[in-house]
Amino acid sequence: METRTESIAEEEIERRIKRFVDDRIVEATRKLYDNINPRIEELKKKLANQNRMAIIASKGSLDMAYPPLILATTARSMGLEAGIFFTFFGLDIINRKKNKSLKVSAVGNPAMPVPMPTLLGALPGMEAMGTMMMNSWMSKQSVPSVPQLLEMAQESGVRLVACQMTMDVMGTKAEDLIPGLDFGGVATFVEFAEGAGITLFV
Repeated sequence: METRTESIAEEEIERRIKRFVDDRIVEATRKLYDNINPRIEELKKKLANQNRMAIIASKGSLDMAYPPLILATTARSMGLEAGIFFTFFGLDIINRKKNKSLKVSAVGNPAMPVPMPTLLGALPGMEAMGTMMMNSWMSKQSVPSVPQLLEMAQESGVRLVACQMTMDVMGTKAEDLIPGLDFGGVATFVEFAEGAGITLFV
């Protein structure tokens, strides 16, 4: 009888030990999951952002308006997210009063087909000639105009963000710009660009 009682006691002790160990394992596993899960979610977010192109458009001349728009619309056609942050003179690209008549600066412009001394580039008519040349090249290749590219970008889902600080500094109003824009500061762009697979400054 005593032996049976001892056997029952040993079994109870074993059950309690097993329950205790199981509880500790479950608790440790839960804590480990709670610690790792946020990191996994953060990693997922970063990996998702790898399929994203973030562009800063900082210049408002005709020759510098095309690259960000063509890059962004091409990225969207390839299935990437794309966004353009228009800041400083880049704001002219989305200014409905200016983007139909952007110019090519001939002064100190290394992109001119023929290297031109600064003094010569400053002569009256040189800017108009450079602009006419570029418009002719684009027309011959059936490249859409800047307003048309902006429309294509919006239709394809490119996120267009106007820099609020630049608007305040330059006195630009929301109604001066094309419709359908987002407005924000540097933090807005940084949040979008964080972890992006491609970031470009134009």
